Amino acid sequence: MTLPLIGILRGVTPDEVVEIAREVLAAGITYIEVPLNSPDPFTSIGMLAEALGEHAVIGAGTVLIPEQVREVHDVGGRLIVSPNCRPSVIEETRHLGMASWPGIMTPSEAYDAIDAGATGLKLFPAVQVGIEGMKAMRSVLPAGTLLYAVGGVGVDNFAAWRAAGIDGAGLGSALYTPGQTPEEVGRQAKALVAAWEAGETP
Repeated sequence: MTLPLIGILRGVTPDEVVEIAREVLAAGITYIEVPLNSPDPFTSIGMLAEALGEHAVIGAGTVLIPEQVREVHDVGGRLIVSPNCRPSVIEETRHLGMASWPGIMTPSEAYDAIDAGATGLKLFPAVQVGIEGMKAMRSVLPAGTLLYAVGGVGVDNFAAWRAAGIDGAGLGSALYTPGQTPEEVGRQAKALVAAWEAGETP
């Protein structure tokens, strides 16, 4: 079963991206994004799509404008993640048949994202909204809306977030920080996956 986890490789470079992503994929994380404020991100995304596209959903994070969506699509990316809710970005993403995960923090943003066709919602930064805030938002969202926590979630608090009703998570610095070796990232990925699975509710 595919895990509801998105691996965020912020700051990764093209010369290391495939080897690092292989470790992430081997741990069981099949959604991988390269944020566009990384060095030469479109090259990295293209390399990942070519090397791992049959086994993982590859795409970009920190996508802010429709033009970037098209560039990601052109190099083989199929996942668009944003820190904000911009309907034009969501609509372009869906028009191109890609998965859309816009960042939201309020019910108004959540409904704007849903109306524009978002695949799911990225609660960001989750650490600021908090579990109680997430539960309040969840109570007014349409049934079946996917809500992923991003920012401040990880091994130490997965169980609490899962018990409160989050559907998945985006993994940033807990998974990868620039300068780490593929082996280090692999160990962190396995620990995160184990913690997520341990937090499953009956």
